[in-house]
Amino acid sequence: MKQDVMPSVIQMDNETLKKLTTEVKETLASEMEMPTKPKRISVANLWKIHQAKRQPARITRKWAL
Repeated sequence: MKQDVMPSVIQMDNETLKKLTTEVKETLASEMEMPTKPKRISVANLWKIHQAKRQPARITRKWAL
């Protein structure tokens, strides 16, 4: 059984620690408009999603025979 264990305390210099802990300023896309109504998913859409997921499995089983 292997006994390779990494140390729990890592030594690093102050410059690297400062780079890792600095705050990153981000900007938001304010020009983008969000849709007012959420898109509704019908039973037919769910059935199509279900069938699309099953298609590749059915094709590979067909060729495995």
